[in-house]
Amino acid sequence: MAPAKLKIGCAGLGRMGKRHALHFLNRTPRAELVAASSPDDAELQWAKQHLEPYGVRLYKDYEEMLKQEGLQAVVIASVTTVHAEQAIKAMEANKHVLCEKPLSTSVKVSQTVVDAAKKKPHLKVMCGFSRRFDESYRDAWNKMDSGLIGRPSIFRSQTCDKLDPSGFFVAYAEFSGGIFVDCSIHDIDLALWFFGQDSMVKSVVSSGITAVQPDLRKHNDRDNAVGIVEFYGGRIAYLYASRMMAAGQEDSTEIIGTEGKLTVNMQPQTNLVNIYEGSGIRREIPGTYYGRFEQAFVTEANEFTAACLDDGKLPMKLTGAVQAVKIGCALQESLVTGAKLWFDETGRKVEKAQL
Repeated sequence: MAPAKLKIGCAGLGRMGKRHALHFLNRTPRAELVAASSPDDAELQWAKQHLEPYGVRLYKDYEEMLKQEGLQAVVIASVTTVHAEQAIKAMEANKHVLCEKPLSTSVKVSQTVVDAAKKKPHLKVMCGFSRRFDESYRDAWNKMDSGLIGRPSIFRSQTCDKLDPSGFFVAYAEFSGGIFVDCSIHDIDLALWFFGQDSMVKSVVSSGITAVQPDLRKHNDRDNAVGIVEFYGGRIAYLYASRMMAAGQEDSTEIIGTEGKLTVNMQPQTNLVNIYEGSGIRREIPGTYYGRFEQAFVTEANEFTAACLDDGKLPMKLTGAVQAVKIGCALQESLVTGAKLWFDETGRKVEKAQL
C-alpha cells in the first residue's frame, strides 16, 4: 500500500505561485499537487502546459478549487491583497494553509487570519518566511542558541534586490504595503526569531530615499530605506532595504552578541567559483531572491507537508507573522511621517512623554 500523500492546491500562479506549484509537483515526495487556480488567463495558459499534463486540475475561481474532492491543503501565492481572505476561506473549507508572506499589509487584517486559525486548531496554518528554512540561517540560530556568542544584542540585516529598470516596483508599490512591509518583512521576522518570538518593541524610526525611482513617492514608498527597531530588554535591530543593487541580490545578516558575532551571506556568491581577470578577482552573485533561497522554499514545502501528514509542530508561531507586519507598518509610518514611534510593554503605541 502506497504511503499517504498530502493533496494540495496552489492559489495564484504568478512568479512565486509557479515556483510553489512546481516545488509541490516535483520536489516534495509526500505531497501531490492536484489543483491550481488563477483569475489570470496568461497564468492559466502556463499551467495548461506545465501542470495539467501531470493531473493537476485548473480553476479560474479559487472558491471552486476549494470544493475539489480530496483536497487537503492550499498554498496561497496570490497577490498580497487577497492573502488573508483566501487563507480564511481555506480554513473555513477545512484545509491546511501555507500562505506567502505577509498575511496582509494591515495588522488588523493579519490578526483575522490568526483568529480564524484559533477556531480550527486541528489545521496547520503557516506564513512562509523562507529564510527560516535556509540551512545557513538555521545553523547561525543554533550556534547563537547554544550560547556561542553570548547574549545577542545587535541585529543587522538587509534585503537588497537587483535593480529592475522596468518600473515593476513602482506599479507593485500601489498594493505592496511599502518597502518595509514587503521587502524588510524577512529581516523583521529574522530579528524576532533571533531575539525571541515574543520580543516587544519599544520604538521604531526610519528614513528613506528614492535614488532611482522617484515615482515611488506617489505611493508613499522609497527604493532605499533604513529602519531601527529598539526592543525592550536592551536589544536593537538595524534594517536596510534596497531596490537598486547593481550586481545582484544581496541579502545578509549579522548577529552581534556579548561574546562574539555571527554573519550570514555577508559576501554573497552564486557558487565557489572566483573569476580572475585583468581588473582583479571577483565572484558572481545570485540575480534574484529565489536564486539565493531556492532550496529554502523546497525545504519549506517538505516540512509543511510533513507537519500536515504527521500532525507535527510547525516551525514558527502564526502570531509572529502579525508581529512582523505590525513592525513593518510602524517603520513605514515613520518613513512617511518622519516621526519616531514609541510603544509600551504591551505593544500599544504611546506618546514618548508617557513612557
